[in-house]
Amino acid sequence: MKRPRWRLVLIIAVVVLTLCGWWVTSQLPMLGAGGLLHPARHHVSVPAPSTCDEVIFSGEDIALKGWQCHARNRRGTLVYLHGIADNRTSALGVIQRFQPRGFDVVAYDSRAHGESGGDACTYGFFEKLDLHRVLNTLAPGPIVLVGTSLGGAVALQEAAEDQRISAVVAAETFSDLRAVATERAPFFFTPGVIERAFRLAEERGRFPVDAVSPEHAAAKITAPVLLIHGAVDSDTPPDHSRRVFAALKGPKRLIIVPGAGHNGSLRPDVWEEIERWIDSALIRTPR
Repeated sequence: MKRPRWRLVLIIAVVVLTLCGWWVTSQLPMLGAGGLLHPARHHVSVPAPSTCDEVIFSGEDIALKGWQCHARNRRGTLVYLHGIADNRTSALGVIQRFQPRGFDVVAYDSRAHGESGGDACTYGFFEKLDLHRVLNTLAPGPIVLVGTSLGGAVALQEAAEDQRISAVVAAETFSDLRAVATERAPFFFTPGVIERAFRLAEERGRFPVDAVSPEHAAAKITAPVLLIHGAVDSDTPPDHSRRVFAALKGPKRLIIVPGAGHNGSLRPDVWEEIERWIDSALIRTPR
């Protein structure tokens, strides 16, 4: 009687292991690709500030919803680019800070975020084309890009191609998509699962993962760049900004903020430093 029972247990174990193996090889890559392409979408729940207009920009085959805020005694335009799973409302403090300093401020929801169109985040591959179209609508004068996390990566990738940009501030950027996505993958994602997830993401998102690299873009940037990173950022370690900094050939500065994690580096004292740096950058390289 014991042998049949053990045989049954063995058969069940084989079936379970087979199903687990199928799930790992087929479902985990799909989950990984989905997580990469489809960050949480948080809709805009507050109206535009009284000094701003609701606008719709034409991106690369999608509509981008945003705010356009006009300053008195205009010095130029500051374009704010938000991070992953965020939207334009994180620009409220930037608007309050830089409008009185003479900057028109533009903030919009990145593709697949907030109220904008698009069903996949491509981490700068298409986002830089969206940004280029937004810049086409701006009044003449200096353009400053300020981006956080994803937004910083997009700003750097566009600055490599667009000579209209006068200065870039990038906080907590990643150096390349393959590296940061691999670092953030769950511990049970094997190298094979991660590679299959990348291939699926490339097919569904219609972009090559290895083409998304602020580090490679940095070598082509001529505008001044200020990089900011939290010293204890565990989501995107500060070595990402260090690699981008090393690749930059033009005017550059790197601020590592002690004790700051991801999305924690832009403290009030750092914003004051950003203001001074932008003023200095525009004096050096007016456009």
